[in-house]
Amino acid sequence: MAEILIETSARHVHVTQETLEILFGKGHELTKKKDLSQPGQFACEERITVVGPKKELANVSILGPVRPADQVELSATDARSIGLGIAVRESGDVANTPGCILRGPAGEVEIKEGVIVAQRHIHMIPETAEKLGINNKDIVWVKCNTNGRTAILGDVVVRVSDKFADAMHIDTDESNAIGATPNMMGEIIKSL
Repeated sequence: MAEILIETSARHVHVTQETLEILFGKGHELTKKKDLSQPGQFACEERITVVGPKKELANVSILGPVRPADQVELSATDARSIGLGIAVRESGDVANTPGCILRGPAGEVEIKEGVIVAQRHIHMIPETAEKLGINNKDIVWVKCNTNGRTAILGDVVVRVSDKFADAMHIDTDESNAIGATPNMMGEIIKSL
């Protein structure tokens, strides 16, 4: 049985250096709050407001380091609540997705696209992938055994890189639906 750590990825934003400076002021650099499970990734002290057509989400965390493109990752519930359509995508695949306004203490930026509901995914190191016979971009299923909420999550894309640590990421809607708990493990099923 191949097990994988399941982590909940709450709403967050990735920004470029240019956007960061508009939101927080010229020369601003991200302030690390805590390291995340993926090497080199961290939650920041900086928080912003994500503004949609219907309402806004305040106090949304920025994840570092800065990126080459702006991207907002929300749950489907979050996206609907602020009046945006739902675009389930892999991180980085933002073409033809909804846009929004990002508001910080020093200014705001309108992004024309980049709001996604992240496709559930597994970060996996090459050694683990080879051991399991899984390739980059394979789609798998993951069985989640929880008290009264056992579920099998399909359409899980596997992303393989030596820059990763083994972990599956689901959003808060999915986490709540299965009753996820800290340090929960799931069973990878290659196909059903």
